[in-house]
Amino acid sequence: MKILIVEDEHKTAQLLKELIEERSDYTVVAICDSVDGAVHYLQLHQHHLDVVFMDIQLSDGQSFEIFDQVAVKLPVIFCTSYNEYMLKAFKNNGIDYILKPFNEKDIHQAILKVEELKNSFVRQSFENLNLKELVVKEKTYQTSFLIRFRDKIYPVLVVDIAFVYLENESVYLYNFKGERHPISKSLDDIEAVISPNQFYRINRQMIANRKVIKEIENYFNQRIVVHLTIVTPEQVIVPRLKVAPFLNWVENG
Repeated sequence: MKILIVEDEHKTAQLLKELIEERSDYTVVAICDSVDGAVHYLQLHQHHLDVVFMDIQLSDGQSFEIFDQVAVKLPVIFCTSYNEYMLKAFKNNGIDYILKPFNEKDIHQAILKVEELKNSFVRQSFENLNLKELVVKEKTYQTSFLIRFRDKIYPVLVVDIAFVYLENESVYLYNFKGERHPISKSLDDIEAVISPNQFYRINRQMIANRKVIKEIENYFNQRIVVHLTIVTPEQVIVPRLKVAPFLNWVENG
């Protein structure tokens, strides 16, 4: 999936790019920091794009001005600090409206929403979709996973999962007793179907349940270490660019 970012805050744009490109099939092809820059890029390259992440307040005006100058036929995910433009966003190809500071789950779920729309309406033009109705539809999350042990299959309830961990290219579900169960799914697959209010993708190796977070301490190079209530295979380190979104998730859960 090829993505354009329209954002005039350099640090925010870089964080957004990193979160998007955690998945190997997602690529940020360009970052535009102004209305004029976005208009010029879309006029030339829109047909190569799949989705646009767009801030509303840009250095030279509001991003809504872009739609007055170029016929945007792409789904747009608005990322902004202002909540008063939601209706206007939906009238301008908006399929999601993410308030800053955003987190990793917000971004990945927004992209998944694009994929779901494309899969469900592949025979319809994007302009004819009732986007507002689709966006507000409540998402349901998986309640259990099936694991295999010897010749039997067992369900593991999502509420019983303390964290999910990638170790030596294998994924394991850890319960609150510290017991682990191998599962034949990727972290990306699991992350996509569990509640972002309860679970957070801390880094490339771990998804943690809010309930097991015990304490947080500073680490070198502006990173942090998260201590859980149960023993983990390795020290749990949050990368520098994810520190702010993670702390926001912890505080506002």
